[in-house]
Amino acid sequence: MKAIEHILEVLINLMTNSIQAASPGDKLTIKTCLGEREEYIDILISDTGKGIPHEVLSNIFDPFFSTKGTSGTGLGLFVSYGIIKSHAGSIRVESEVGVGTTFTIQLPIYHEDRRR
Repeated sequence: MKAIEHILEVLINLMTNSIQAASPGDKLTIKTCLGEREEYIDILISDTGKGIPHEVLSNIFDPFFSTKGTSGTGLGLFVSYGIIKSHAGSIRVESEVGVGTTFTIQLPIYHEDRRR
């Protein structure tokens, strides 16, 4: 699988999670921008959904941890975390109950001339 396919898998997983937790009228926003360190690009996936309780946030990237009961395997965010790390990036989450959630993926910018 190519790097772009891995990143696409992560984006689809995060968007799917957001949509599954959404209520009518919630919004999903995807934004890209140059990171604070100009060697990185930030991809932000935000929603205005119900948010993730603070006591759960520290576990969401753990294998087999799910808030979906029997309908979730608890592997989506774990795999996504591994994919981003394998591409020398980072992924973090900020959430507030009743306000929404933002996942921020930070990836190094690819420079073709640096491969030589």
